[in-house]
Amino acid sequence: MADGPGTIDAEASPAATRWQAIRKSLCPHCFRGHIFRSWIAVHERCPACGIRFQREPGYFVGAMYISYGLSLPPGFLLLAFFWLLLDWPFERAGAVAFLLYLPLVPFLVRYSRVLWLHLDRSVDPYD
Repeated sequence: MADGPGTIDAEASPAATRWQAIRKSLCPHCFRGHIFRSWIAVHERCPACGIRFQREPGYFVGAMYISYGLSLPPGFLLLAFFWLLLDWPFERAGAVAFLLYLPLVPFLVRYSRVLWLHLDRSVDPYD
């Protein structure tokens, strides 16, 4: 059973636990400590287990690649909807798709960092 709203059930399967930790923005090592100290700012170390989140300067550059990959499908879907289905001019469709997608960027930045931390720690768990 979980200890509180920020923790995860220790009896859950490892894959389910990992996805729950990603969804709740929890530490990729202990699945208990919160990654963020504010909306975008990452703790230097996990408050629960003490691992360093930012292993080296520029560590979250990898998150940019994840962010880019996550941005393409919804961006193209919005563009295709306005350009192909509504038959708007390409420039207008692109501008409207961009403006509609813009409010989602903070969420994308946040969760691309979480995904990057979990991916990196699952491939190389040691500092």
